[in-house]
Amino acid sequence: MTRITGEDAAEPASAQDERVSAQDEPVEFRADPEAVAAVRSAAEAADRAKGSLARAPEDAISGALRAMADRLGRSADAIGAANSDDMRAAEAAGLTGALLDRLRLDEGRLKAMADQLLALAEVPAEPVSRVVRELPGDLIAEERRRPVGVIGANFEARPNVVADIASQLIKSRNAGVLRTGSAALRSAIALADEVVAPALAAAGLDPAAIQLVRVPGQAAAYALVGEPGLIPLVILRGSGASTRALAFAAARRGVRTLAHADGGAVIYIDASADRRRAAQLIEASLDRLGVCNRLNLLLVSEQIWDSVLPEVTALLDRLGVAASLPPHRHPLGHEWALDTGHEATVTVARAGGAVDAAAVANQETSGLAAAIVAEDRDAVGMFLDTYAGTGAFWNATPRLLDGFKLLAVPETGINIDKVPGPRGPVTFRDLYLRQFVVVPKP
Repeated sequence: MTRITGEDAAEPASAQDERVSAQDEPVEFRADPEAVAAVRSAAEAADRAKGSLARAPEDAISGALRAMADRLGRSADAIGAANSDDMRAAEAAGLTGALLDRLRLDEGRLKAMADQLLALAEVPAEPVSRVVRELPGDLIAEERRRPVGVIGANFEARPNVVADIASQLIKSRNAGVLRTGSAALRSAIALADEVVAPALAAAGLDPAAIQLVRVPGQAAAYALVGEPGLIPLVILRGSGASTRALAFAAARRGVRTLAHADGGAVIYIDASADRRRAAQLIEASLDRLGVCNRLNLLLVSEQIWDSVLPEVTALLDRLGVAASLPPHRHPLGHEWALDTGHEATVTVARAGGAVDAAAVANQETSGLAAAIVAEDRDAVGMFLDTYAGTGAFWNATPRLLDGFKLLAVPETGINIDKVPGPRGPVTFRDLYLRQFVVVPKP
């Protein structure tokens, strides 16, 4: 299993059907007939349509992405009405704070989604093949990129992810079956019906290539990871416990996963840090509290602890964020974005120096991202050499560890695994299969 964290990796903690641990995974629940039938029907439809994308010329792919951007604007009223229904239902169910923030689709977010789609449409196509080397006998070895076919995606109740993942699948010429948290289902249906399907049709592509599972409840998520013959790869995003349970179920059934589970970014303030820059980066790293790459653990050099701590606590207080100070009653890497009702919290702790701070980030956190604020280049070098996580930053916010911010391409999530494979923001470039072809030299 490749372990990935999406930008907003928490499911609504109060929605019971979104929280299932590996220990609470009854066979009857996973094998719900309605959910299995819905997923299988969607997978079969996507499988029949996958050739439309696999054979599509680049101008049709770009045209579909541009049409999605256009439809977001033209269908804003319908999408907004569906999202308002989701928001009202979520509030009635007790969702608050960051959970509601992830669910909300306002005018600004729709425009941002459209801008990302237009940017993706302009990204040059990846070469289909490249020559690796010449072989004896007047032969050449080529490496070719082939679509997976049908890719599944299960993600948190965050409707803009519908457009993010659908666009990545279309750009990589893969069909897909999407399933979202029940709290966002109305919004997801509006996006699928008003944006994705019409855009594919307008570009001359089969609108059935991107499917949405419309059965609510976690049983549909388990059904999605139970079709290895139709959906060999599933992208998983959500809270750590539920995502790991789904990945475990997928592995038992022979389905590969890209599982977006854990996050939490670190900032270390070195003794040589510019205090004003440190304050700016702390604030910039807390612009959204429900995302995985927000500041989660703030480490301060013990050399300046006494003088910096009052500044830090005053800044956090101004931002409406609580400081969890020593002695801590929780692990240092406890991810506050997943802690419903306590998202507005940052853990603050001492560090013995740059090497110690990097070691703490390695040992106590998920390994998503860590930043050092420092003017001493030697301290920076030691920190960057010691930290083994996915993203390392010097005098920059770890919020930059994001597909669009870092690579100007939307992402499906952020790979934080410690084995070979796609690492960092996972984009359409990582959703291909590698094939070797040996042919006579031309």
